[in-house]
Amino acid sequence: MKVEQIMNRAVKTCRPQDSLNKAAQIMWEEPCGAVPVVDDQRRPIGFLTDRDVCMAAYTQGRPLKEIRAEKAMSHKVVSCTTEDELGSAAQLMRQHRTRRLPVVNRDGALVGLLSLDDLACEAARSLRGGVNDELRSLVLEVHLSINRGRVRLNPPV
Repeated sequence: MKVEQIMNRAVKTCRPQDSLNKAAQIMWEEPCGAVPVVDDQRRPIGFLTDRDVCMAAYTQGRPLKEIRAEKAMSHKVVSCTTEDELGSAAQLMRQHRTRRLPVVNRDGALVGLLSLDDLACEAARSLRGGVNDELRSLVLEVHLSINRGRVRLNPPV
């Protein structure tokens, strides 16, 4: 299955010069925990999470409206394409320990977002009376790699 089949196409973005207040407002109104930061051609150049916003406010001691997105965003962007298989996108998430991947077209412009939640929902969907065990295993591997050392599969009794 291809990424484009389950990705979220309605992705709100911000620009590097936008304030963290604007980014936080997007996250509040869209109920999402992250916003891709794009350039004038809609190419992802950063990624901003709700945690990034909180930590920037805490460490800089200034109101969100005074802090630009580029000061808090992650500058390393790992993305996939619409034509990638879900398995390879999940492997990228696992390798880079990330919950979200911006999805780009052939020109590198943002066209969607693929999240670990999207993969989990797809893995749980019935396929001809069964479930997608391969994708389910990949989702678990990604989750465990992100939460290394914080998750127990079999808690003590």
